[in-house]
Amino acid sequence: MQDADLRAETLRHLQFSLGKDLDHAQIYDMRMALSLAVRDRIITPWFASTKATYAAQGKRVYYLSMEFLIGRLLEDAMVNLGLMAEARAAVEACGFDFTEVLADEPDAALGNGGLGRLAACFLDSMSTLGCPGHGYGIRYEHGLFQQRFEDGVQIEEPEEWLRQKHAWEFERPEAAHRIGFGGRVVKPNGAAIWEPAEFVLAQAHDTPVIGWRGRWANTLRLWGAQAVHGFDLAAFNRGDYVGATAAEALARTISRVLYPDDTSDSGKELRLRQEFFFTSASLHDILRRFRSEYEDLRLLPAKVAIQLNDTHPAIAGPELVRLLHDVHGLDFDEAEEISRNCLGYTNHTLLPEALERWPEWLMARLLPRHLEIIARIDENHARAHPGRNVGIIGDGQVNMGELSFIMAHKVNGVSALHTELVKSTVFADLHRLHPDRIVNQTNGVTPRRWIVAANPRLRHLIGEAIGPGWVADLERLVELEPHVADAGFMAGFAEAKLANKDALAHWLRESHGVAVNPEAMFDIQIKRIHEYKRQHMNILETIALWNAIRADPGGPWSPRVKIFGGKAAPGYVMAKEIIHLINDVARVINADPKTRDLLQVVYPPNYNVTMAERLIPAADLSEQISTAGKEASGTGNMKFAMNGALTIGTLDGANVEIRERVGAENFFLFGMTADEVAARRAVEGHAREAIAASPRLAEAIDQIAAGVFSDGDVNRYSSLVDNLRHHDYFLVCSDFDSYWDAQRRVDAAYREPQAWMRAAALNTARSGWFSSDRTIRGYMGDIWGATPLI
Repeated sequence: MQDADLRAETLRHLQFSLGKDLDHAQIYDMRMALSLAVRDRIITPWFASTKATYAAQGKRVYYLSMEFLIGRLLEDAMVNLGLMAEARAAVEACGFDFTEVLADEPDAALGNGGLGRLAACFLDSMSTLGCPGHGYGIRYEHGLFQQRFEDGVQIEEPEEWLRQKHAWEFERPEAAHRIGFGGRVVKPNGAAIWEPAEFVLAQAHDTPVIGWRGRWANTLRLWGAQAVHGFDLAAFNRGDYVGATAAEALARTISRVLYPDDTSDSGKELRLRQEFFFTSASLHDILRRFRSEYEDLRLLPAKVAIQLNDTHPAIAGPELVRLLHDVHGLDFDEAEEISRNCLGYTNHTLLPEALERWPEWLMARLLPRHLEIIARIDENHARAHPGRNVGIIGDGQVNMGELSFIMAHKVNGVSALHTELVKSTVFADLHRLHPDRIVNQTNGVTPRRWIVAANPRLRHLIGEAIGPGWVADLERLVELEPHVADAGFMAGFAEAKLANKDALAHWLRESHGVAVNPEAMFDIQIKRIHEYKRQHMNILETIALWNAIRADPGGPWSPRVKIFGGKAAPGYVMAKEIIHLINDVARVINADPKTRDLLQVVYPPNYNVTMAERLIPAADLSEQISTAGKEASGTGNMKFAMNGALTIGTLDGANVEIRERVGAENFFLFGMTADEVAARRAVEGHAREAIAASPRLAEAIDQIAAGVFSDGDVNRYSSLVDNLRHHDYFLVCSDFDSYWDAQRRVDAAYREPQAWMRAAALNTARSGWFSSDRTIRGYMGDIWGATPLI
C-alpha cells in the first residue's frame, strides 16, 4: 500500500464517517479515521478466513475467558499488517503527530493481569498460525477500574474506555441470545424443563483479530447485557422515571464491571451471573453455528474444541449438557460424554481460595436446573470411581475446580513446575483416577506486541543481525548468540536499552513529575498486587537498603530506581495496605537527600497494557519473587527476558524454565523451593524465628510499626506488621535474607556494565521458546486436535 492510498482512505473516513474536514479535525478525529482505514484492510482477510473455515469443515476452537486484556489495538493492527511506516507518513502528511494519534486510543481494560493478557496473546497467535477460532468474553462497559492514589491509598474509579466510540468492533444484532436466571424446574412427563424467572439479552460485538502479515483473522466476540424489554413506557407515564428504566439498568449491571467486589452475597451473585451469562451465550452461539453446518450433534467433538480459561467458565459443562439433553433430546450420559470430549480446562492457580466455590443455596436460586445436572454428573463420577476422595458438591459448596476437571477431556497446567504441582496438590486425587488427563502447556507471549510494537529499537537490531522471518519463528532468536561476541552489536544493544530508559524517564517526568536517572538500574515489579507475589518483600528490602545506604553512603551500592505497578482488587484489604505502604516508603525515601542519588521508589498509578509497553523495554532487572509453588507460570517474566532484562526470582512458575533456557549464570536465584516452602510453613513460629535471625529485616519491620513511614501513625500498618510477625503464610520473612543476598549480587553485577549487558543480550537470544505461537501449537496438537488452515 502506498502512503497516498492510506492517506486518501483516512481522509475519506474523516469526512464520511466522522463528519469532519481536515481543517477542523482534532486528534480524536484523526485517530478514529486512521483506525477505520486500517480496519478496512482487515475485513478482506477476515472474510476470507471465515469462508476458508466453512469450506474446510474442520475443527474450530472456542476460547472462553472472563478477561481479554487487549489494550490498544491500532498499533497492534498496523504492526501485523505491515502498515506502520505508511501510517506514519499519512498522518504526518495530514499535519498530525503520529505518536500523539496512537496515544489517543483508550486502553481497553478488559482484564486484571496475566490471565487476560494471555488470552489476548493467544488470539494473536491463533490468527498468526491460521487456527480457526473465536474468543468469547464480556464487553465490560467499565473494565476493571481506573486506579489513582490519594495520600498513597488506592482509589478505584470507573474505567471509561467506551466513553468514545470503539473503532474496532461490529455490533451483531442478529447474534443475540436470551439467557435465563432463577425460576424453577418442572418435570411434567419425567423430562426436566427449566422455567427461568427472568431473562437477559446477550448482544454480540465482534472485533476482528488479524495475524502476522494479515494472512488470517479470527474473531473476538464480546457479549453485552441488555434488557429483553428495556423501557417501561407505562411506568414512565405514571411518573415513575426510575422504575421505567430499572430492568435495563439491572441487565446492564452484568456487563458493567470486571470482577465486582464479591465479599458480599450480592457481589457473589453478580459474579455468578456474569460467568453464566457469557458462558451460556457462547454455547448457544457455538451450537447455532454448528447446526448451520451439521445435523448430527454427535459430531460435536470432531468439530468443536472449547477451552475454559480458568474456572470462570466452568458452568460450561453442565450448561452444554443441559442444551444437549434438555433442549435437543440426547440421552443424559451421552450428552455428558459429548460435552466432556469438547471441553478442555486450563488451570491457572494453586491457591485453594482461587478455585471458585459457590454456595449451593446460591446455585439453587440462580441456576436450579444446573445444580441438578451438576449433582448427576457428580453421582456418575462417584459411581464410576467408588474409591474417590473428592467430589464436586460438598459442605454446602459447589466446587468449580473439580467440576472443570471432571467435565474436561484434558486439563493443562501452564508451566512445567505448575503442572506437576497440579498433579500432586490441588487435583491429586482426580489425577490418581485420571492419570492421562493432565498435560502441560507452558505459557507464552506474542512477540508482535512485546518486541515488534513495544520495543522498535530492539526489533531493528534483531532484524539487522539475523534478517527477516524471526517474528513468526521466534526460536530463531538463538541466532543472536554469536553476535553477543560482536562489539558493534553489543554497542547497539546497550544503546537501545539506554534509549528505552531515557524514554521512560521522560514519560515519568512529564506525566508524573518524577525525575529519575536513566543511568541507574531500573528495577521493576509490575503485577496485580497479591501477597503471594510478595510486593511487600520488595518494599521491605527497599527499606533495608535505604538503612544500609544511610549507614554507609560510600558502600558498594549501584544506583537503583525501584518501579512498581499494579492494582489490588477492591475488596482485598491486605493488598491495598501493601500499595499504601509502598507509596509511603517512596515519599520518605525520595525526600532523603543522603540517599536519593542511589535509591528512588516510583509507583505510577493505573498500570495497564500501555504502561507495560513503556516499562518492560526499559527494565534492567525483572522482579519475579513469588513464593515458590504459588505462581502458576507468569508471562511478565517472559516479556522482560525477551526485552533484555535479567531476572531476580524464585524457582516458581515459568521462572524455572526461563532459568534453564537463559542460563543459571544469567539469572539471580534466591529463596526456597516449593518443597522447602511446604516444610518451612509447618515449622511453628517460623516468622518470629526468621525475623530474629535477620537484624536488617527486624529493623525494617520495626520502622514500619513505629510509624517512620506513616507520619508517626503506629496503627496504619498494624495488620500488615502483625501478619509478618505472627503468620506470614507466604514466607516473606523466611526468604528475606536470601533475597537480600541476591540483590547484593545484582549490585555487584551491575557495576560491570559489559558483563551485565552480555547477560541481558543472552536473555533475549535464549527466550524465543516463550512465544505464544509455540504454546498454541501445543494446544492445537495435544488438546484441541485442530489443524492450521494456512
